[in-house]
Amino acid sequence: MKKLLFLIFTLMTTSIFAQLKPISYQDGSQKLKGFVAAPAKGNKGGILILPAWKGIDESSKAVAAKLSALGYYAFIADIYGEGNYPADTKAAGKLSSYYKTNYTIYQQRINLAWKELIRAGANPDKIVVIGYCFGGTGALEAARANLPVKGVVSFHGGLGKDPSRAVSAIKPSILVCHGADDPNVPQAQVQAFQQEMRDSKADWQMIYYSNAVHAFTDKSAGNDNSKGAAYNATADKRSWQHFLLFLEEVLR
Repeated sequence: MKKLLFLIFTLMTTSIFAQLKPISYQDGSQKLKGFVAAPAKGNKGGILILPAWKGIDESSKAVAAKLSALGYYAFIADIYGEGNYPADTKAAGKLSSYYKTNYTIYQQRINLAWKELIRAGANPDKIVVIGYCFGGTGALEAARANLPVKGVVSFHGGLGKDPSRAVSAIKPSILVCHGADDPNVPQAQVQAFQQEMRDSKADWQMIYYSNAVHAFTDKSAGNDNSKGAAYNATADKRSWQHFLLFLEEVLR
């Protein structure tokens, strides 16, 4: 029975990811490998996906497949590059911290992935950037850099920004989907972010999900909120619906 269930799961996973095509590109001498999914019909626009701190994973691939089924081009960015993928959470924490600190390098990697999404066929006038956890931070950095996209969406991402950085006008619309009980984002960081949004004259919205902590869209995070990161099916479903409404608005 277990072997049968494993076979069924393997076949389903293979089917879901079948439309994902690996794409090789570069940042100088650093080789990068992203994945693209093209829509079976139509072209509603393009979604650039920035994965969590461990890099491209099954979760980001599943999101890309889901979006392509809805009629969008989807591209999963490779932020770290070949030879630099973290083997564990300790390495992931170190790498993600590097890019958060060296935000211009992070923005450059996002910009290169944006170009690959357009090269794959997405309409350059109808693109949104989304990110999860570390990728959520990246989505906000794309907005701060005024990447020429219609909007950005952060799912349980970090909101922090070095206060010494200048605040300038932000053009892309912003949606932040945030766990109301996320221990990784202190209230002071939330308040500073909201003030930044006001000062930058951004079109922004921030939605809180009750009983949700960090990583609330990640099914592999378990369900123990006391650990600070846990899956929340209700928050996952609601944030996805809010994301789809955002897409309808900014890409219309």
